[in-house]
Amino acid sequence: MNEQEMDIFKIISSAGDARGSAFEALRLARKGDFEAAAEKMKEAKEQSLTAHEVQTKLITDEINGTPRESGLLMIHAQDHLMTSILARDLIEEMIEMLKENNK
Repeated sequence: MNEQEMDIFKIISSAGDARGSAFEALRLARKGDFEAAAEKMKEAKEQSLTAHEVQTKLITDEINGTPRESGLLMIHAQDHLMTSILARDLIEEMIEMLKENNK
């Protein structure tokens, strides 16, 4: 496995972890444990940041002249990252709604 493939798998893995943490936060919030939900959302943001940093490295390398393959694996990684960020953003809003309803 080459360096680019390792980076792509890091994006997929970190994005998947972020999505999982965000959904766990939502489950906790539905139970009324907003403190634990906030911790899980913090984890989700950190995991998203890890994926985003790797993505930024790949983009920067390409801009600086390092050729990159744009195969199905990279598209898959981008899809994972995008959907995990969207899920996290929506879950943040849903948790806020649960907090408002819980008052």
